Amino acid sequence: MFASFFPKPKLFLWSAIAWSALCIALWYMFAGDLGSSLSLGGLFGYGYPAELPPTADEAQKALFVATTDSASTIWVYQYMILCMTAFTAFWGWAAPHRWFWWSVAVSAVIIFITWFQVQLDVLINNWFGTFYDLIQRALGTPRSVSLGEYYGELATFATIALTYITVAVFSEFIVSHYIFRWRTAMNEYYTANWQKLRQIEGASQRVQEDTMRFATIMERLGVKFIESLMTLVAFIPILWALSAFVKELPLIGEVSQALVFVAIIWSIFGTGLLALAGIRLPGLEFRNQRVEAAYRKELVLGEDDAVRAQPPTLGALFTNVRENYFRLYFNYLYFNVFRFGYLQASVLVAYVALGPTLVAGAITLGVMQQIVRAFGQVQSSFQFLVSSWTTIVELISIYKRLQAFEAVLHSEPLSGIELEVNAPPAPAE
Repeated sequence: MFASFFPKPKLFLWSAIAWSALCIALWYMFAGDLGSSLSLGGLFGYGYPAELPPTADEAQKALFVATTDSASTIWVYQYMILCMTAFTAFWGWAAPHRWFWWSVAVSAVIIFITWFQVQLDVLINNWFGTFYDLIQRALGTPRSVSLGEYYGELATFATIALTYITVAVFSEFIVSHYIFRWRTAMNEYYTANWQKLRQIEGASQRVQEDTMRFATIMERLGVKFIESLMTLVAFIPILWALSAFVKELPLIGEVSQALVFVAIIWSIFGTGLLALAGIRLPGLEFRNQRVEAAYRKELVLGEDDAVRAQPPTLGALFTNVRENYFRLYFNYLYFNVFRFGYLQASVLVAYVALGPTLVAGAITLGVMQQIVRAFGQVQSSFQFLVSSWTTIVELISIYKRLQAFEAVLHSEPLSGIELEVNAPPAPAE
């Protein structure tokens, strides 16, 4: 599944994690301060401003801060490109691979685009604060806000949204091609070893359908996982800063940086709860694929052989299908009780935590919107496993089915479920 597409998969993955950690550490240690001397942003109008004189007024100081923030953002992107280019070049030199440009280079491009999308989310979150403060001022003091200001804020959002849409469409196009290349690599790898793999039950289905489903799920789940990690990196500092407005929590009292801890604790609770409730689902999904494959295989054989696919045989095989589906339905019944209950309760968590602060009138409407949205982003990122659990269950079952190929190719024993017999009764004479 991975060796067909990535060079030395385990080493590649761990080196990517280690390199990312090193680059982040270097950024906070000293690289972030090198922008004024190394950044190329000045070539595009995003250079670092000159130091302000002591006599600078408030308007000049505000402009200085805004210009510095823009220049720093451009320097972050340059630093990321430099780090990703170095990592990509190293693997191109150290482990040449047929799929190098897609598995390594395009992976870096996807990560960069995902980070850019997260930064657009940050801009939208900031816009919500400004816009709702404007609304509060307009409602509190009639005629204090002009139509020009109001529509100007809407135009700002439209600009950010248009950029987001353009990047999102491009990202979806790139990821779709990336995932199909991955499926192509798996397909070529398995078909090259077909004579060894053909004896496994449902081998044809695993090569054709399971590789397709694996690629499709990875397209959705993989990008979402990366986006969740990057959202945490971007929004935890924002939520940490906004937590300064929240001095106390209901029933608990004063807690420093309360919102961050509420998001983490609530997400860990939900992840553990649903993991426990859905612990049997991967095995049932895996077994479901086996009984479906046995039923499908008998029908296919019956197309060319009149002796096969007799009603008693098909009835016995479909009984296996029905029984497994009923077990799945029952397990999903109580799993969904916990899942939907938890997700609905999550909607209120931020408002419950903000209760004492809102009643005390300690924040504006704009700050409240920023807090609620940032809290939601952090919470949803921590809840990646919760919101994606059913998809993860499906991916695990497919992974187990394809892992049987790996076991055969490496002369390893098959798993317990693979050894179960789904043989139909002998055809009637």
